[in-house]
Amino acid sequence: MHDRQEIIVVHRRAPVLWALPKGTPDSGETIEETALRETREETGLEVEIEVSLSSIRYFFVRGTTRFHKTVHFFLMRPVGGALELHDHEFDEVRWAAGPEALALLTHATERTVVERALKLLDGVDEAEATA
Repeated sequence: MHDRQEIIVVHRRAPVLWALPKGTPDSGETIEETALRETREETGLEVEIEVSLSSIRYFFVRGTTRFHKTVHFFLMRPVGGALELHDHEFDEVRWAAGPEALALLTHATERTVVERALKLLDGVDEAEATA
């Protein structure tokens, strides 16, 4: 998240994909360490975790092997880095306002994660306004 209501999204042209940053843990990494590293690699940003949002489970088939995957998502805030430093796994990395991010994201499960983050941030914004 950036400026409270912006979401970082990553884009690949072929095959077309708009997604949230994520990846596979390295040996011995916690889920939090994986999230921080993958976000840094895929976006160029240094971030801090604020809160766990949710996890999604899915499977995919590569060749004749079925893979089961669990992805953990976190609400994060940028503390350094630059989008220009993102790796070449994606063609584009950018900030998108909440409604735009929801329209761009390829997978419904990731849209649900963003909706949850936006609701959480709306609650934080309301609490700050009344404080």
